[in-house]
Amino acid sequence: MPEEKEKKMIDIYVMGRRYKVPEGLTIMTALEYAGYKYVRGCGCRGGFCGACSTVFRNKDDYKLKMDLACQTAVEDGMFLVQLPFVPSVRTMYEVDEIEPEKDDNLLLEHYPEIARCVSCNTCTKACPQDIEVMDYVQASLRGDIDRAASLSFDCIQCGLCSIRCPADIKHYHLAQEARRIKGKYIDTHSEQLKERVKELDGCVYDERMKELVKMSKEEIKIVYDKREFKKGE
Repeated sequence: MPEEKEKKMIDIYVMGRRYKVPEGLTIMTALEYAGYKYVRGCGCRGGFCGACSTVFRNKDDYKLKMDLACQTAVEDGMFLVQLPFVPSVRTMYEVDEIEPEKDDNLLLEHYPEIARCVSCNTCTKACPQDIEVMDYVQASLRGDIDRAASLSFDCIQCGLCSIRCPADIKHYHLAQEARRIKGKYIDTHSEQLKERVKELDGCVYDERMKELVKMSKEEIKIVYDKREFKKGE
């Protein structure tokens, strides 16, 4: 507590209401310091789940900015609004019924709005993962599903790209379909993966998992450091 008192206190505004919080906190921890309890919009706390999308404006700056609450530090005079869910429309399809080898314009057919892309690159600038969003949209337009999937591999489905897009493109849903198609139809299927799935279905690791759950954090670290790798892994 003594250290906390020494920290500089700054003003933030949550849904228009002012709160004083210590400088240096992330938006997420600042909201919790102010008394907000996360029911939705908080997952991994490490920038991987995309659940803590935030819209904010800094003091004396007219621009609206967007980022993840777990990755962004609060600033004095910051105005905040949380967006735990982006209500964009996703095209419905059955991945098992798709025939990408017969349809080069599959992604364009499912998401025709990508033809409205004006290459403004706003989507890329909005991405907290620094993904080249516009590039995978253009790859989708060309029918290059493999490249679209590869470029969007790190997408966490936060939806900030779609919120900012003037053409109303559903980038992250488009990318998800590209990755699903690539995984099912383009990538080489792993025989090791098939064997592992069969082992999981047969509950081969159930007893071992029970043992691991009972271990302490330090014991888990020791097991992890001493793990053995099969040849080729």
